[in-house]
Amino acid sequence: MSQRRRVARAAFSATAATACLALATPAWASSTIGLKSAHHGKKAGYFTQQCDDERFANLPDDHDGWHFVLPGKNSGSFETLTLTFSDGTNDVMVNIPDGSDAYPDFFYSTGGKDPRQIHAYLFTPAGWKLVDGSATISGTGDDFNVSHTCKGTVPKPTPTPTPSVSESPEPSESPSASESPEPSESPSASESPSTSESPTPSDSASPTTSPSGGTGGGSDLPLTGVAVTGMALTGVALIGGGVALMTLRRRRDRITFTG
Repeated sequence: MSQRRRVARAAFSATAATACLALATPAWASSTIGLKSAHHGKKAGYFTQQCDDERFANLPDDHDGWHFVLPGKNSGSFETLTLTFSDGTNDVMVNIPDGSDAYPDFFYSTGGKDPRQIHAYLFTPAGWKLVDGSATISGTGDDFNVSHTCKGTVPKPTPTPTPSVSESPEPSESPSASESPEPSESPSASESPSTSESPTPSDSASPTTSPSGGTGGGSDLPLTGVAVTGMALTGVALIGGGVALMTLRRRRDRITFTG
C-alpha cells in the first residue's frame, strides 16, 4: 500500500508540474507586432507635441524626439524595435536598442511592483518621415504606436553654397563684358579725329609751300595780281559808266534839236 501511495503521489506531482509549465509557457513566449497603420508615413509634426517631456531634455534643436508606447495588459514589454524612416532621399533603418548608430535611443520602464518596459525613445534628424516599424514583445498584442513627439528645426545649409556658386561667374563675366566694348570703341574714337585733322594740315601746307618755292618775287606776284585785277575791274566799270553817260547825253541833245 505504501508503495502505491508513493507512486500515486509522484504521478500527481508530475502532472501538476506539467500543467504549470503548460500554463506558464504562453507568458514566456515572444511575439512580433507592427506599427499602428495610421502612423505610417507621418513626420514628427503630425503627432501631439510634448517637448516638456523630461526625457527630451537632451534633445538637440535639429533633431526630432519620438516616444513609442506598447499598449495592452497582456503585451508584456518591448524587447526590440525595428523602425524605417525616410530622410527625403533614402530609407534608413533604425534599431532600438542600438548603441552603435548615430541615433540615441533607450527604453523606459513603468516601475512599481510589476515593472514593464513599454516606453521607447528615439532621436532622429529633424524632418525624417516614419515609414514603417515592427516590435518584438514579451507578450501578445495587436500593434504599438507613437505616443507623442517633439519636432525639431530642420537645418538649412543650402543658402551658404549658393553665394559661392553665383559669385564665381560674376567676376569672370564682368571683365569680358567690360573689355570687349572698350577696345572696339577706343579705335573708332581715335580714328575719327585723325581723319578730320588730316585735311587741316594739308590745307595749311599748300600756301606755305608756294611762298617757299619762289623766294625772290613769288610773294609779290600774287599780291600785284590781285591789285591789278581789282584796278582793271574798276577801270572797266568807270569806262562803262562814261560810255553810258555819253550815250545819255547824246540822246538828250537829239531830243533838243528836234524839238
